[in-house]
Amino acid sequence: MDIRSLKTFIKYELTGWKRYEIAALCVVFLMVCINAFVLNDSKAAVISAVCGILYTTLAGKGKISCYFFGLIGTSFYSYLSLKNALWGNLLLYVCYYFPMQITGIFKWKKHLKSDTHEIIKTKLCLKEQFCILTGSLVMCALLFFVLLYFKDKSPLFDAVTTVFSVIGMYLTVKRCIEQWIAWIIVNGLSTLMWLGLIFDGAKAYSTLLMWAVYFILAIYFFCVWKNEMSKAC
Repeated sequence: MDIRSLKTFIKYELTGWKRYEIAALCVVFLMVCINAFVLNDSKAAVISAVCGILYTTLAGKGKISCYFFGLIGTSFYSYLSLKNALWGNLLLYVCYYFPMQITGIFKWKKHLKSDTHEIIKTKLCLKEQFCILTGSLVMCALLFFVLLYFKDKSPLFDAVTTVFSVIGMYLTVKRCIEQWIAWIIVNGLSTLMWLGLIFDGAKAYSTLLMWAVYFILAIYFFCVWKNEMSKAC
């Protein structure tokens, strides 16, 4: 990519933002920094939180640059999962998230709007929705017993968040609005899971804040995508 192409890319990535979205991001990052300073949070948790929030926000805006921050955030969150014995999350991030985010870059690049360079959003048909939901529930049950056998600290939460994260990432790459339903489930349960780990002594306050913000962002972008797709019909 030459300098001119890079400037054009950055220009499109910085356009289409609402003032309150920028203001909200600034407030969240300020909260992360204050939280990290006051509670002496781990550097890995802070970096993971900042990159994760940027990834989710940019993905919601349909910006392909989300995957750059996603790859960095994935690396640091993998370390946190390893440190806190969340084996399902560790396997998910290392073996699935990382390669899927690289795949997403190439997939999204083929489906960008010519005027805004944001992705063209899609929706699953009823048959696809039924198959994905049924398969997800079966996989949650199977993974729960596997994690229970390996003495995972949070087998139920870890199983559900792992399976629905796989589905969510798959739907993200496919540019489907249903991804946000999966992320609402994942982010809500992950917030509860990390809250429990903090009560047990884990120093990952920024990670807890990150998941809580994810939860809010998932609800927000589901509404945004639904509204945008309704207008397009």
